[in-house]
Amino acid sequence: MTQIETTNKNFKQQLSAIEKRNRELPKSISRGTIVVEGKYGTIKFERRLNHPKETIWKAITDQKEIFRWLPDYKGTFDQYKGGSIDLLNVVSGSHVTGSILVYDLYRAFEYEWHIAPNQMFPKGEPESVIQWELRPDGESDSLLIVTHKHLTKSTALTFAPGWHTYLDRLEAVLNNQEPPNWAHRFAEVKELYST
Repeated sequence: MTQIETTNKNFKQQLSAIEKRNRELPKSISRGTIVVEGKYGTIKFERRLNHPKETIWKAITDQKEIFRWLPDYKGTFDQYKGGSIDLLNVVSGSHVTGSILVYDLYRAFEYEWHIAPNQMFPKGEPESVIQWELRPDGESDSLLIVTHKHLTKSTALTFAPGWHTYLDRLEAVLNNQEPPNWAHRFAEVKELYST
């Protein structure tokens, strides 16, 4: 086999592997729940992931890893209790700040997600909190529970398909796949949260 034939064969194998990964992108119908009590809403997702807790923990707490699946945000994201977040959504212009409230290694990560008033959120979201919990689920799998609480009702309804999409992107990154395009995936899952 010539060097050109070998190169072409390798390229076709790589292309085949990429096509296979893209067909296997998460098409999760693991719908989150929205609970509204009074003027506040809480969004909750549970995802069973075929990864050890250490791998998932790194993906949700390490700033370099976070921005792989949360690409619309730029800024700082501390990885310790008492630290802070200061993020700018480069698409919407939303500015998010908050403190890291809980950092319990491989178990729980919780932080404030305070959105400053802007065009999209005229009154902002000054009280919301995001909590990530990891629980063992079998020998090598993990259950990831994500709860975004103390949102206004309208924001909870708006954020639910967005979080669904970000979690699909997180799952793809964990699986070493190309994450789905955020806007396209959002449009696909938005109808799941229309009520």
